[in-house]
Amino acid sequence: MDFDLQALLAAHRTDGYELYGRYLNPQQPKVLHTIGFDKTYERAEGAYLYDSDGQQYADFLAGFGVFAAGRNHPVIRQALHDALDASLADWTQFDCGPLPGLLAERLLARAPGLDRVFFCNSGTEAVESALKFARYATGRGRVLYCDHAFHGLTTGSLSVNGSAEFRRGFDPLLPDAPIPLGDLDALAAELRKGDVAALIIEPIQGKGVHMPPDGFLTAAAQLLHANGALLIADEVQSGFGRTGKFFAYQHEEIVPDIVTVAKALSGGFVPVGAMLAKDWIFEKVFSNMDRVMVHSTTFKGGVLAMTAGLAALQVHDDEHLTENAARTGEALKTALTALAGKYDVLADVRGRGLMIGLEFGKPSSLRARTSWNMLQKARVGLFAQMVVVALFQRHRILTQVSGDHMEVIKLIPPLMIGDTEVKLFTEAFGEVLEDASKGTGLMWDFGRTLVKQAVRN
Repeated sequence: MDFDLQALLAAHRTDGYELYGRYLNPQQPKVLHTIGFDKTYERAEGAYLYDSDGQQYADFLAGFGVFAAGRNHPVIRQALHDALDASLADWTQFDCGPLPGLLAERLLARAPGLDRVFFCNSGTEAVESALKFARYATGRGRVLYCDHAFHGLTTGSLSVNGSAEFRRGFDPLLPDAPIPLGDLDALAAELRKGDVAALIIEPIQGKGVHMPPDGFLTAAAQLLHANGALLIADEVQSGFGRTGKFFAYQHEEIVPDIVTVAKALSGGFVPVGAMLAKDWIFEKVFSNMDRVMVHSTTFKGGVLAMTAGLAALQVHDDEHLTENAARTGEALKTALTALAGKYDVLADVRGRGLMIGLEFGKPSSLRARTSWNMLQKARVGLFAQMVVVALFQRHRILTQVSGDHMEVIKLIPPLMIGDTEVKLFTEAFGEVLEDASKGTGLMWDFGRTLVKQAVRN
């Protein structure tokens, strides 16, 4: 009997949330039902999703940054079809096929000063690799990270996670120490203890979209190297052109010792992560033939993953996605900054390229302040969540709150968006801000629902 995917999907077209709640994370369907995000999407193309009723949704989330080239890009799809049709030998484990080397070569060409690549399956695996290599290469055990950092949720990655809500209950973790983002004095104080292997840092933090001060990465790298420690740049979300440079660290004249990348490298189809590093670090870890498998994973360098990465890089170059992210991101930030001048509830617009944070603050009008205070008392972050919900329900635009207990929305749309999407978002966001500044409307009705839900929980 043949496997019929289309028939299987048709038979369970409306069962997704029930099945997910029964067999996977029981809380996810509850959350989505509560905030009205419980849609069934049936197809996707470019910067848009389409639900079972044929409604179109603008995707300003991009799968947490996965879909740099947009969803279902035809070039990447065709490359994967070609790989399947070629019936290539895969995961032989005792061979060296050309695809991993070709993808490594093309990645390293975009990261001058780095020499070798380790491929894995995800961003958190890339971070785990970086932590292991840094500790072994330096002979030290402690890794520094920044407040509010997010580097993944496996045990090693969790050890350098700056958000307490993710760490709580999973101790003991690896030896570590947080420092305030951009604080060179705090970095120097930790380095003086003599046991620091590395500092891992996102050039732009995903949680809250915070950036270190200009020049911090350069100064930090000098300080680290003077004390025998390494700089790890986590580019899992900020890389692949999102900030207007291929890697976000390239906004300064530095070369990290290790760089992690994933998400957009997948082309939106096959999960893949990578750790790029200097040659001497690899030479230390893989120091002789006895250590050939000292760090490895079964699915590293798979045919489909490598094909997706190669095709994604080709599309990235052909469609000038880095340049488009810089241009479109600047246009979007300019339009949003104009809204901040009109509505004081929008306290800050920040970021680079198409990684933008929108932070809210207490509005000036009495009625809006009353609603703001009510939401703050129930739970910090509910105001931003209400804006996210209003954008989704009123304007069919998918966004996200940038982190727990913060009034920040993060925009990370596909890098191929243009003027149409900039206009679509800014007009919709302006309408929501107008309503929010008055403290009335459907958004506040839904806000009261959320408050009740939060109080019950």
